[in-house]
Amino acid sequence: MLRTTAEALMADERAKNHHIVADRLQRALSAVPITPPALTSAQPHTVSNNGRDTILELKPRIQLDELILTLPARESARQLVDEHCRADILRAHGYEPRHRILLSGPPGNGKTSFAEGVAEALALPFFVVRYDALIGSYLGETNARLRRLFDYVRTQPSVLFFDEFDAIGKERGDTHETGEIKRVVSFLLQQLDQLPSYVIVIAATNHGELLDRAVWRRFQMRLSFPSPDRKMIAVFLDRIIEQWPDRPRLQPSRIAGKLGKASYAEALDFCQNVRRRQILGLGELGIDDALRLEIELWSSRVTPDALNAERPDQATAEADSSS
Repeated sequence: MLRTTAEALMADERAKNHHIVADRLQRALSAVPITPPALTSAQPHTVSNNGRDTILELKPRIQLDELILTLPARESARQLVDEHCRADILRAHGYEPRHRILLSGPPGNGKTSFAEGVAEALALPFFVVRYDALIGSYLGETNARLRRLFDYVRTQPSVLFFDEFDAIGKERGDTHETGEIKRVVSFLLQQLDQLPSYVIVIAATNHGELLDRAVWRRFQMRLSFPSPDRKMIAVFLDRIIEQWPDRPRLQPSRIAGKLGKASYAEALDFCQNVRRRQILGLGELGIDDALRLEIELWSSRVTPDALNAERPDQATAEADSSS
């Protein structure tokens, strides 16, 4: 605990350009002997105690310029990057760069890519939270892991990404939730408030209505990632098709019309399937034929709307059979 706290203080002082103080802390810390861990542990189900086991560290590759963003999201991304690149100027006037961002919207429309793009633009480590390693079944275990997670990320500037944030940021007034999740949300809010500004927390949710109202207030930027319209899908398709060795005769706008209501992720999967089909054709199948075959299959895909439409029929059939 002492070492983690000292490392967090050093990172904070270096972020403020107080290198002399940070160097003194480093020398003092190096003089403290490291005590080996005990052979037995009070929490045998915990594999690691430094918080690193609750995250995945990924190398950011996506650039913000590659994304098709709404005007508010694009302008907010530009301001966020500018604030952190020139944080010393803000601090000289008594301000800190904003560092808590909430993204909401349907799946497959760029929330994860936005977070990765911010990390790439600022050349920061990109940490993705692992809920399988964070959420425990024992009383208080999740809070203990959350504490170790935040203690670890405080040691260096980084982008910390919570996908599916409603998994731990649920509304505390929900009568169906246990007291444990309410304690987790309260503790999470405290940790978010105490994070230094050099740790950028980006949380994404597909169900903003499930988040606790106090969670919404903790975020300084709240951005919406709505489903793209046909024109935006056409632009997205055109960017992908430009990288193909052969360009199909069908224009991206026409392809977008045939795809109908689709997310960016679905459009990307469609394009990749076209190329897979063409590649496996070994020269006997042209890009136009591959595109035509995939368009014919598109209408038969399973969608959430189709599943929801089937459920009433199933319920009616079950009621008829029981009667």
